[in-house]
Amino acid sequence: MRVKLGHVGHFGLAVHNPEASAAWWQANFDLDEIFRFDDGIGLSNDNVTIVLTKGRAHPATIGHMSFHVADMKTLQRALTALRNNGVDLEDPGDEIGPEAPGSPHVGLWFHDPDGYRWELSVQNARRSA
Repeated sequence: MRVKLGHVGHFGLAVHNPEASAAWWQANFDLDEIFRFDDGIGLSNDNVTIVLTKGRAHPATIGHMSFHVADMKTLQRALTALRNNGVDLEDPGDEIGPEAPGSPHVGLWFHDPDGYRWELSVQNARRSA
């Protein structure tokens, strides 16, 4: 038997400064603080909870994490907002592109202040273009 996975419930990241990381996430994304504990903060929306815990960040342990967005218009608006907020974007000037050679999915990649790599993507965007 194989266990069927549902939506991501939550994940935790070690960060240098949970307060600063939480402020960055809340300034750029639709996340609200839902709890606090010694050396940590939980941020959430209807889709995911991110738990930021004080520690040594290890961005190399995660290749990247991806969040889907609704459509290309939303992705383009996200790019504009992230650019305006000074977020560390990959591929300056050519930020939006295929997730991989031959992939029907399109995304953009960025880094948070602790160096973790993130992606926003539109599924099957190249098929509908």
